[in-house]
Amino acid sequence: MRVTFGRYLPRNSVIHKMDPRLKFIMIILLIVAVFLPIGYTGYLFLTAVVLGLFALSKLSWRTLGQLFVPVLFIFAVILLINLFVMHPNNNFLQTLANSNLFENGKDLILHKHSNGTISGFIGPDFRNALEGQTDPNIIDAINGLIPLGHFFKWKAMWFSEKALYSAFLMGWRIYLMITLTTILTGSTQPMELTLAIEDLLFPLKLIGIPVYIISMIISIALRMIPTLIDEAGRIMKAQASRGIDIKNGKFKDKVQGLTSLIIPLLVSSFQKAEDLAFAMDARGYNPHGKRTRYVQFKFNWKDWLIFCINVAFVAWLIVYFKIAPTSQPWLHLPYIDRLLSY
Repeated sequence: MRVTFGRYLPRNSVIHKMDPRLKFIMIILLIVAVFLPIGYTGYLFLTAVVLGLFALSKLSWRTLGQLFVPVLFIFAVILLINLFVMHPNNNFLQTLANSNLFENGKDLILHKHSNGTISGFIGPDFRNALEGQTDPNIIDAINGLIPLGHFFKWKAMWFSEKALYSAFLMGWRIYLMITLTTILTGSTQPMELTLAIEDLLFPLKLIGIPVYIISMIISIALRMIPTLIDEAGRIMKAQASRGIDIKNGKFKDKVQGLTSLIIPLLVSSFQKAEDLAFAMDARGYNPHGKRTRYVQFKFNWKDWLIFCINVAFVAWLIVYFKIAPTSQPWLHLPYIDRLLSY
């Protein structure tokens, strides 16, 4: 199967015809918006806009399915890490569980089982349990908690709503960033992207920074992504023909098989970089020489329309982030958003 991530795909779309400078700024602003703490509802709005841009670019929807598989793996890894690191102080929790004061609470419910495990509920308003408390140990223990939602502690792992929601949100963010990057690289030729970055970094020329070299490095790095992915596929097939199975078998066998993939891929990457350097040198490439352009960029009203709409949307997301915690509940998911805000 041919991998399309990071590869330019010629299409007759309004995004392909858009000025690459405005397109690059627009994508960067949307990527910045991905990191805003806008809650699950805010990410639904952002996802709708990103999918709208993807539809306007006329790229293959199958590409989104291909991107989902590695993000699903990242989600599983983050969730596994959260099960071990996302928990309150165990001593504080043991103190509260032993006190038997929170068996029938509302915002803080703890149950200590006979086998030593602890389960219960630590809601976003768990500090309400401080009301009427005079024991300094209990007060310190409550202040040492973090909201987990419904949770269950088993040995060293803490299964909780917060761990699940946090991992899902991180995977969601990564998926949106990869999708935005796919829109940029799939609708912009590498040379156009290089020239656009060079124009945007023009102020740095005034202080002597080699802008053209930086833009060329970024362009080559983006261009090499699909090449390396194809190379990894060829190496996997070659290793499979030699009896090395990376996908199946025990974990130890998979690690050894992965080593047989990574080392040849690194060797091939350095070889391709050296070949590219020789080819550029043979063609007389001088990074410090004065250059002229054959391609000249011009703005049109469609470029400004799409750009202004997206800038206005990002500004609206910032306002939404400010008003959502105190606005009507239908604008956000109060329980989940407050659970993740700690």
